[in-house]
Amino acid sequence: ILFEEGNYAEISIGRLNPSVSGELTFPLLGAPVGTSSGNMLGNETFGAFKIKTDINENLVFAFVIDQPVGATIGYPTSTGYPYGGSTAKLRSTAATAYLRYKFNESWSAYGGLRAQQLKGNVGLFTGYTLETNKDRDFGYTLGVAWERKDIAARVSLTYNSAISHTLDSTEFGGSIAPVTLESQFTTEIPQSVVLDAKTGIAKDTLLFGSIRWVDWSEFNISPPLYVAGVGEPLVQYASDTITYTIGLGRRFNENWSGAVTLEHEPQSNDFMGNLGPIDGRTGVGLAATYAFDRYEITGGVRYSWLGDAKTALPGRTNPVTGGRVQLASFTDNTAVSFGLRFGVRF
Repeated sequence: ILFEEGNYAEISIGRLNPSVSGELTFPLLGAPVGTSSGNMLGNETFGAFKIKTDINENLVFAFVIDQPVGATIGYPTSTGYPYGGSTAKLRSTAATAYLRYKFNESWSAYGGLRAQQLKGNVGLFTGYTLETNKDRDFGYTLGVAWERKDIAARVSLTYNSAISHTLDSTEFGGSIAPVTLESQFTTEIPQSVVLDAKTGIAKDTLLFGSIRWVDWSEFNISPPLYVAGVGEPLVQYASDTITYTIGLGRRFNENWSGAVTLEHEPQSNDFMGNLGPIDGRTGVGLAATYAFDRYEITGGVRYSWLGDAKTALPGRTNPVTGGRVQLASFTDNTAVSFGLRFGVRF
């Protein structure tokens, strides 16, 4: 939004509908190999508000409210899958204030301060439960951009800092340990780096893309009672992610324009957690924009093929190899997302 012309504001809403299920590869709690988990990811609705204004010829201000991370997990109880009835929710809200300074027609730098709120809860089939408070902490954004307006070209590099949350937690151990523990633990929403680029390639035609790295290997959720009983974090990732996006935009007339995007995040082939059994993705998106007077309305849809994932049996290792014991295989999963954005210039 820092690069919009003039004063501008927008509000957007999105809906994500995933379909993620797997099958046991290790018999557990009487459930045989091949038992299906059923769809274990819930639908998500998310929104954002953004506003940008020019302070003077060189200085730009923007303010953004969004929901940077979130998850809704719910294993069905009717399939006989061991994790049946397990649930988890993670919710966040962030407010970020940005400033961008234009050195000249080509170069600019920008930065921002972000306040982020995080809260979560978990309930596992073992009777284990976790409830956290709403914790608010701060991070920052730094970036630099180069532009050439006569060919609609821009390249920007943005760094988003990690934000560390210290969460007050209440745990009940269930079959892990039938006690209640009130304590604290720290989790870090990881740092990221994004390279964005766009350029005109013909009249009314734009080529654009991005490369986004996220330091997910630094992320974990480690409530002390769960870690003491199981011997590992509740949620963790072994590898970082890199997501590639490329797209083509086309203006058809004074009112209508459209775009198609392709997205790919390679698989890591690591064991994924039972609360997040997705490893990479590939998606295709379509969007259309209708502009009139001072207003713009954009609608879009994206279909994603989610990467196959394997999950491990928590707290268990193979006595022969010393490696993880595979619990389940999640394959042939997909997600459909929809978005609507309304913008106005003032």
